[in-house]
Amino acid sequence: MPFVEGAHADLLRDALAAEARAQRALLAGEPGGAALAEAAALYRASWEAAPPRSYGRLIGMLKAAAIAGDARDAAAYVRAALGAAPDSPPACYALAITALVEGDDGAAAAAAAGMRAGSPAMVRAADAMAALAGGDAAAYGKAVRAIVADFEGRDDHLTGVAIADTALMLERLAAARGMASGVTSPLLPA
Repeated sequence: MPFVEGAHADLLRDALAAEARAQRALLAGEPGGAALAEAAALYRASWEAAPPRSYGRLIGMLKAAAIAGDARDAAAYVRAALGAAPDSPPACYALAITALVEGDDGAAAAAAAGMRAGSPAMVRAADAMAALAGGDAAAYGKAVRAIVADFEGRDDHLTGVAIADTALMLERLAAARGMASGVTSPLLPA
């Protein structure tokens, strides 16, 4: 993965490493919350240090916080940072997560619709988020299993961290709604 050089790039590398450590721990049944909190803080610091702003890093911060189980502060920060809702798929992704965390299902569904102009992985995430927002447990289960299958099909699993943690984040958000499908992301290789 190419990085622009600078302090924000170092912070982003550290955030990705902390996120991967936390995922491996969580998927092995070990505590990972501290590493996810560290990842969220590093993503935020990277975003603040990087001109121009990167919605992708906001997404990373939000996902790490959601997986750790406390994304309220991160969601409020992202909403303030985004300002008026932009229409790029990554920005819509950040808004969709924010809305799901805040319990605003209408806004989550609208943001998920904006994600559909993105990559196939973004569309799979949009399917799952729209199903969560709509309270459709069967559609959510199908969508989150498709996300996991996408991750399993990749040769370079570290590159797929963003896909694997989408599944973990969605399961955490689904559990709070009584809609968890029981799917776990595949264990990332050491």
